[in-house]
Amino acid sequence: MTSLALVIVLLAALMTPLLMAKFKISYLPTAVAEILVGILLGQSGFHLISTTPTLTELSSLGVTVLIFLSGMEIDFELFKKQPTTAKSGVKTPLTPLQLAVGSFTLILLSSLGLASLLAWSGLFTDIGLATILFSTIALGVVIAALKEKELLSQPLGQTILLIAVLGEIVPLISLTIYAALNNPGSKSLWLLSLIFLAAIFLLMRFKTVYHFFERIDKSTTQLDIRLAFFLIITLVSIAEEVGAESILGAFLAGMVMKLLRPREETQDKLTSIGYGFFIPIFFIMTGAKLNIPALLRDPKSLTLIPFFFISFMGAKVLIYFVLKRRFKVTNALAGTFLSSTTITLVLPILTVGLNLKVITTQQSGAFTIAAVISCILGPILFNRFYLPTPEEMPRKRVNFISANIMTIPIAQQLSKGLYTSELFTNNEQNYQIYHSQANLELLPDLAPATLTDAAVFDTDILVLGYLNNEQNYQLAQQAIQAKVPRIIARFEFKNISDDQYDELKEHGVEIFNTYEANISLLRSLIETPSTLQIIDNTDAGLFEVTVKNRRFTGIQLSNLPFVDQVTISRIYRDKQLIMPHGDTQIHLNDHLILTGNKQAVPAIRRQLETLN
Repeated sequence: MTSLALVIVLLAALMTPLLMAKFKISYLPTAVAEILVGILLGQSGFHLISTTPTLTELSSLGVTVLIFLSGMEIDFELFKKQPTTAKSGVKTPLTPLQLAVGSFTLILLSSLGLASLLAWSGLFTDIGLATILFSTIALGVVIAALKEKELLSQPLGQTILLIAVLGEIVPLISLTIYAALNNPGSKSLWLLSLIFLAAIFLLMRFKTVYHFFERIDKSTTQLDIRLAFFLIITLVSIAEEVGAESILGAFLAGMVMKLLRPREETQDKLTSIGYGFFIPIFFIMTGAKLNIPALLRDPKSLTLIPFFFISFMGAKVLIYFVLKRRFKVTNALAGTFLSSTTITLVLPILTVGLNLKVITTQQSGAFTIAAVISCILGPILFNRFYLPTPEEMPRKRVNFISANIMTIPIAQQLSKGLYTSELFTNNEQNYQIYHSQANLELLPDLAPATLTDAAVFDTDILVLGYLNNEQNYQLAQQAIQAKVPRIIARFEFKNISDDQYDELKEHGVEIFNTYEANISLLRSLIETPSTLQIIDNTDAGLFEVTVKNRRFTGIQLSNLPFVDQVTISRIYRDKQLIMPHGDTQIHLNDHLILTGNKQAVPAIRRQLETLN
């Protein structure tokens, strides 16, 4: 019977997404569909699934892997200070981080208020647990909805994503503290800090050797996956030993793995393992354990469901007023509804509550049904109210240090729809000559503090165009310290005994000099006569586009929707140039070298570089 129950669960996990695709059910999150299938096959329906030790273990592994992958979903770049581009006298819009922090603060206050109201009414007396439950947000559901609308690279999407991230991190930590305070047999609360220290230790220990793993890894070892499960088991074990909840250990393991900056292939493999096997079992078994007929026969449980549902939704109502400060009314409403979805953490939290005996089975069932309803309505209302706004593709910022006959024409000729350029110089004579021809700022000197105050390093690409090698070298060192994404430095003269050139190359600085550039251009003219026509042509041009949109990964070049508008001549992948063919598949972060009409390329770039 144990094997038969497992076969039925796995068959249900296989058929659920197939049936959703067959009947075009796109508004329902897969997790919710799996819970509903579990309800249908479990003790509320046909009684085909019963709880067995094997399914219980696999279900526990499922929630652990689910929380681990949630930790890996966090984009830590969003927590960095965002550059401000507002001019003097113009009010700078609130950043996604500011909006998210303000929104989640209101969520916590609203959750506390609603929990207190429920306690006052006698419907549910544990204010702490109710506050944690009402403040949770389903990060996985939010990410799926934002990816579908391709909003992850836009301010609205980033704001909603950050709110959802806080809706997982804060409740998880709060749950750990809550469990420690309410469990008479738990160890001292200060021991909880040990799990965070362990996470930091593991991060520092593997940060330097992870790239070594990548170099020696092969299909029969899969070192990245072994490391991931080592982190999970280690931190979950430490969490249990110090009296914390195991899901906190799993979440921290996911964050550690994310900070190690794994390859996309690694995250894809872990996602495949989780959502392909363990996680569906957890969701299906969650539904199978629900006894809805018993809940419906119990008047108190029946009363609890609408109150819990209203509380789940009502706890997020106030964030509408925060989102409205930057976004249009309909999109602020859409973001509010999407942030109201919750299921991922609700189920583990209820399990903790049941183990601590602070919640009854009937109350747990009512909370689960209310969460399922919120997960059904939230994405539907989000899709109903969200209206796309004509937002420009973020233009790459290019800063030039030096203003001369080489840098000025380049800044003038960069495609205005794709780049914004600004030049900086400390030469007053050059400033007087060129300031009317380009966006040029005069600096008193090139000291690090001066450059930092002028936001010179706050850019996507930094071009160092002085004739003096030593000056460019010193500026490049400062730019490296400031972690500028791309640095292009001019080195006109190579001194064999000087290692500055090689040192900068090792740090990823792109070096050029006019002599080598002229030789390369002349060789290209001889080998490829059309090179000059491409460069000089006012209608067509040579472009490089980076694939960031996962919607295009795995697609063959011949199947691209814009293949008739451009010619892809090379693909730069993993520091290697690939000669493409019609059946060549696109990978994430591929650099496509293409030629095409200058008017068509911006739209193509928008599709490929939209973060999704």
